[in-house]
Amino acid sequence: MVLKRVVVTGLGALTPIGNNIQEYWNALINGVSGAAPITYFDASKFRTHFACELKNFNVEDFLDRKEARKMDRYAQYAMVSSEEAVLDAGFNLEKLDKDRAGVIWGSGIGGLETFQIEMLNFAAGDGTPKFNPFFIPKMISDIACGHISIKYGFRGPNFATVSACASSTNAIIDAFNYIRLGHADVMVTGGSEAAVTIAGMGGFNAMHALSTRNDDPKTASRPMDKDRDGFVLGEGAGALILEEYEHAVARGAKIYCEIGGGGMSADAHHITAPHPEGLGAKNVMLNCLRDAGLKPTDVDGVNMHGTSTPLGDLAESKAIQHVFGEHAYTMNLNSTKSMTGHLLGAAGAVETISAILSMKHGIVPPTINHFTDDENIDPKLNFTFNVAQKRDMNVVMSNTFGFGGHNACVLVKKLEL
Repeated sequence: MVLKRVVVTGLGALTPIGNNIQEYWNALINGVSGAAPITYFDASKFRTHFACELKNFNVEDFLDRKEARKMDRYAQYAMVSSEEAVLDAGFNLEKLDKDRAGVIWGSGIGGLETFQIEMLNFAAGDGTPKFNPFFIPKMISDIACGHISIKYGFRGPNFATVSACASSTNAIIDAFNYIRLGHADVMVTGGSEAAVTIAGMGGFNAMHALSTRNDDPKTASRPMDKDRDGFVLGEGAGALILEEYEHAVARGAKIYCEIGGGGMSADAHHITAPHPEGLGAKNVMLNCLRDAGLKPTDVDGVNMHGTSTPLGDLAESKAIQHVFGEHAYTMNLNSTKSMTGHLLGAAGAVETISAILSMKHGIVPPTINHFTDDENIDPKLNFTFNVAQKRDMNVVMSNTFGFGGHNACVLVKKLEL
């Protein structure tokens, strides 16, 4: 069976450093931090008082108020970013075969805020069960892709992926595979998350996963820095339109790049900690290269998972050296989480978009907030610290690793005609 080629024809982003693709990219290359004190609730009694929230975002600028109230924030974010991507792709929706257009969307947690609100309201009552009739449809992790398909009438494959922080990368890989196997022509894919809530912050604080640098939130996300002390929780969404190559060419679509391959693996080690030698991370990158039919020396850069956790950054760095050998010293590595924070299930999508834009513009966004080298991480590796670097990028990989040992990696490359 000859696999079909898959290209990217539309992008959409809603992030803590920009509410659309252009704003997001401008902030990335200028090293803007999205971390700031939490405004959604009083976090003064929490161990961490800050997060990467969306800025100047009003959902009613995009969605009807009545419809928006039927959605958790994570689904609202999905609708906004996917609309930007669909518009960017420039479809004639009247002519598009909607039976061959689908949606695969990722979210690590889904409607956490909705669940929190309903439970707090119940606990504050007299025990009489009074729940919002939209409680379940707002909360479930698959409802975002349902809303997207309903809006556009896309009747092709439609489901959600959940693999913690690897969720949206798994969604992209699934969408890629459905198209190259001939089951669809067009897929809306990506992910969204809205876990900056009482429950989200409290839960991650309880497991000591978050930075507690309350005196200086903007520099709290410090991937690969000696003094990193945990990740910064972020929120938002990233959306991509994947399309079968011939289908895109036939309609004269703008093509950003080609999806070259995808890899998956499991650490099979611990529910939250990575394998200390980066075994799962090594395997996922090798699997991705094998799927793409490329050699390690073909890769120009890796957008690392790079969460700013002591164990995670070290394990991933070891894995990169194992996979790429001496070539690792010639590549540009970076962690855009230093700016956006960690968007959990949406991380893979917004970071794949960063990788795509870095190829388009020939600029590698920086890993900001680096102050002190970690003696356990090879200083010869180029982590693109603090300042963006110009570079022609032809092949870029994006890593995402989730609690439970879930690893996913996607490879994007410049289109070869």
